[in-house]
Amino acid sequence: MKNSFKDLSFQELKVKRDELSRKYMELRFQMVIGHVENPLQKRTMRRQLARLNTLVRKHELEDAGKSGAARKVRN
Repeated sequence: MKNSFKDLSFQELKVKRDELSRKYMELRFQMVIGHVENPLQKRTMRRQLARLNTLVRKHELEDAGKSGAARKVRN
């Protein structure tokens, strides 16, 4: 599960991040209520969300670098 996000495209990463973020918020709400079977699931989801955010940001920086390099060539 740790490295399964690397093969996803940029759009798939964003969709997965939004989905996981919603699930994480639901889990946080359930923890407040007290209906969580596995409390360690919160930590796992938080780390997965951080991995997704890192990969999304990496893609954004690569795209910005490519467009920046194209601008330098034109000028």
